[in-house]
Amino acid sequence: MIYLDTSVALAHLLAEDRSPPESLWDEHLISSRLLEYEIWTRINARKLGRSHADEVRSLLGRVALVELAPPVLTRALEPFPSPVRTLDALHLAALDFLHKQGQQVALASYDERMLAAGRALHFPIYPL
Repeated sequence: MIYLDTSVALAHLLAEDRSPPESLWDEHLISSRLLEYEIWTRINARKLGRSHADEVRSLLGRVALVELAPPVLTRALEPFPSPVRTLDALHLAALDFLHKQGQQVALASYDERMLAAGRALHFPIYPL
């Protein structure tokens, strides 16, 4: 299972210079419900809602979403081994929750701070 970070989803949707391999979309993908909000916020900020709405819905339809339930939010309040931003803490807390439930999940991200924190937490990293 692959934990899809927003940086990878947006790189795909916005056809950035670096984009995940097509094989990623054949994997079982999971993320925090936060992914949905982050994607729509960026798409709407760029006024791409009309042109990208179907593609956004399609991408989100492929991803199982972990709700920001109390155990996830509680973990986000705890310290991380390296400094993280608020939204990254929520993603990492969701990933930590999955690991504590016995799920084998690798982190897919282009964000170096997120990857550093993931490595410090001993999460497998999906090679992009």
